Amino acid sequence: MAHILVVDDEQSMREFLDIMLTKDGYQVTTAAGGTEAITLIEENTYDLLITDIRMKHVDGLQVLKRCKELHPKTVAIMISAYASTSTAVEAMKWGAYDYLPKPFKVGEMKAVIRDALTAAQQREVKESEAEQPLGIPTYQGIVGNSQEMRKIFDLIPRVAAATSNVLITGESGTGKEVVAKAVHQMSPRRGKPFVTVNCGSVPETLMESELFGHKKGAFTGAIATRSGLFEAAHQGTLFLDEIAEITPAIQVKLLCAVQEKKFKMGGGTDEIAVDVRIIRATNRHLEQEVMEGRFREDLYYRLNVIHIPMPPLRERAEDIPLLAQCFLEKYGQQMNKDIKKISAFALDILKNYNFPGNVRELENIIERSVALEASNIVLPDSLTLSTFKQAQVQTEAAQGPAVLPPDGTDLDQFLGQLEKDFLQQALERTRGAKQKAAELLGITFRSFRYRLAKHGLAGEEDGGDETEKG
Repeated sequence: MAHILVVDDEQSMREFLDIMLTKDGYQVTTAAGGTEAITLIEENTYDLLITDIRMKHVDGLQVLKRCKELHPKTVAIMISAYASTSTAVEAMKWGAYDYLPKPFKVGEMKAVIRDALTAAQQREVKESEAEQPLGIPTYQGIVGNSQEMRKIFDLIPRVAAATSNVLITGESGTGKEVVAKAVHQMSPRRGKPFVTVNCGSVPETLMESELFGHKKGAFTGAIATRSGLFEAAHQGTLFLDEIAEITPAIQVKLLCAVQEKKFKMGGGTDEIAVDVRIIRATNRHLEQEVMEGRFREDLYYRLNVIHIPMPPLRERAEDIPLLAQCFLEKYGQQMNKDIKKISAFALDILKNYNFPGNVRELENIIERSVALEASNIVLPDSLTLSTFKQAQVQTEAAQGPAVLPPDGTDLDQFLGQLEKDFLQQALERTRGAKQKAAELLGITFRSFRYRLAKHGLAGEEDGGDETEKG
């Protein structure tokens, strides 16, 4: 449902276009002149602009210029009873899609509108594809091709088409905000504000003011009236990240705002009506929070109408190479480094890591690797070494707490020797069968061979492993 702005100082023309376009299923806003149109354009985004050229005070060309300055993707159709070649050339120079003389034929106008919107959609798809790394499957900018993520991709457009509030759950770093933005961008509210507030980062004493605003003098330090984020998100989407962090007192006011679609500013007496869709996210189990009395049950059910569960990265390991390559290209461009790929050994290390920090942690690892890598391929030594040595450290800790010598120690040397000892013990236990030794250590055969070579053990204990033949 495209949103069209119609600008004409002739009332009958505005009303005619409004009725015609609304009947065809478009969302229509009208402006009685150029000044009003520019005000609307500065406050909102429209898919299509239809404007008369000759208007008093502010003409259609000025409206077109301002629209293209603020919203380059908005497509524009110019209409005029005083057509001239110079005016048409000027309009096309500023990015108008077409120029129709008055009076125009209804069928011709409808066809031009359809063609203009189709052209805009095709251009946006091409630009989106051009921005994405080649060969990396994406959906609304979200990278993934696993079965778990395909389920999310299938769910997003259905959620976007609904009007209900949404709950997104998942561990930190799984991409909850990215999915929330995708839902907003695919909804009828696209082009309206997407406002984010991290409930865990706002102090308890400021949360009410942050959400609902306050009147001048409402509390010490309130030197001016200030609007809150609910008001800022009017007609758009309010994303409440880490919703479980808000206090019971704020939960009560939030419940009222959700139920009544209106609220009062801090220190105010007037009710402010808002049209806001709420998407909330949390890394906690809210049902448990409700059972233990830390989260209101009525608010939980008000906000948890549609649920999107985000899988942790360890449950969609097949997406790790895709994500890693995407981040590699991103940071390679940013740092002006010609690093084209990640070595097979390095990928093995990543695929065998548990990623407690999920996608955010993987991005940090790749960013650091690109910064440190001196060659044109990411090697294991450029990865954060503690990630794949964590298993050995945990094994050592399970046997008893390690004691730091009084004079300190060389940690890399200590861990390297520990890794070498485990490799040798695994080979001894499996009588030289490297495939079985790798399985015993919980790593891939390729990674096992790389580590043997790193410690000068590649030529040792070669017998008894049929998987290496050929």
